[in-house]
Amino acid sequence: MKKILFFPLLRMQSGHHQVADALMDMVRGRNEEYEIKKIDLISYWHPGLEKMLSRSYLNWIRLFPNSYNFIYSKRYCTASQPKKFYENHFLKKMEQLIELEKPDAIVCTHGFPSCLISRLKMQGKCEVPVINAYTDFFINGIWAKEGIDLHFVPSKEVKEHLIREFGIPRKHIIVTGIPVHEEIKKGTSRNKRNDRPHILVAGGNSGLGGISSLTTELKKHPEFQFYILCGNNKKLYDEIHGWKEAHIKPLSYISSRTEMDKLYDKMDAIITKPGGVTISEALRKKLPIIVHSHLPGQEKINLDYLKKHNLVVELSKEMPIESQLNAILNDSQILGACARSIECYEDEIELELTSQLHEVFKWLLGNGRTLQPAFEYSPTLQWEMVRG
Repeated sequence: MKKILFFPLLRMQSGHHQVADALMDMVRGRNEEYEIKKIDLISYWHPGLEKMLSRSYLNWIRLFPNSYNFIYSKRYCTASQPKKFYENHFLKKMEQLIELEKPDAIVCTHGFPSCLISRLKMQGKCEVPVINAYTDFFINGIWAKEGIDLHFVPSKEVKEHLIREFGIPRKHIIVTGIPVHEEIKKGTSRNKRNDRPHILVAGGNSGLGGISSLTTELKKHPEFQFYILCGNNKKLYDEIHGWKEAHIKPLSYISSRTEMDKLYDKMDAIITKPGGVTISEALRKKLPIIVHSHLPGQEKINLDYLKKHNLVVELSKEMPIESQLNAILNDSQILGACARSIECYEDEIELELTSQLHEVFKWLLGNGRTLQPAFEYSPTLQWEMVRG
């Protein structure tokens, strides 16, 4: 039985875990002969450290957003990496883990394990084929480039960046979009409803990102029907539930992706933060996307990309939210432009993961372990899968 290891980072729910789970289910659902396993290296090494790092990360963003944004832009958006720190604390543990698990393929959904495995491959200590599956609309400097056999990138722009800046062969990069779960079905064009618009509001799970002030503002506007995704944020759920406002419905954590897919289908738009997975799900459903706020670091960079390509509309804090929502949802030119931008984004996709990922692994595992830093991925095979 072939074994595939998936490496996100930390245990807290994030886009790295959502992408890993989506890819795992795509492979598992089409080939029961694979052993699929998800591992967080830090929990594997020291569970107590993982808990401390998760708390520290969330507190850093919540309490000192400007310093987080500065450090992220200086450290993680460049190719420089603290090599001694990696070597002294984590590299040996990763080597031991790979030797213990003996995987036939590895998928990294976070740059930290990608960097470690790349270093092992370049030192001749790992021969396992590795895929980078990116979870944002850009690639930060922690992600490894050397020794990576396939790159699942979010856009053609990122693909050209990897080719131009790092000399990665074109045939080692596939534009897949940010992977979302296959139970989130592709949407179709939406017809304007006769009653008040139904708007999904997301981004409340962690309690970060200004959603509390936003929901308070929404109380004033019964001309819209709002559904607030609170996730595991019980404090937010209880607060909104206590308002007893008929036009605002709080929703606790939705574990069923089928239920989430049906919820998307009932909506006319989504108000959210620019997280890679949530935005990608909304793009897949062809929902107009309105951004209410963003976290520092990666979400800020995501937002810059999304605005540049007219994939989202950002709310202004200087204008009443009612007039902005009416302007967006009642303007056929704005909605038409957003729809065309989504179509252009989807046209760049070279490989539909939900139906063709198993073919990639079938080919990858059929070629065995690589003896070189990167193997030759056949463009002919790639385009045969695309046409299929």
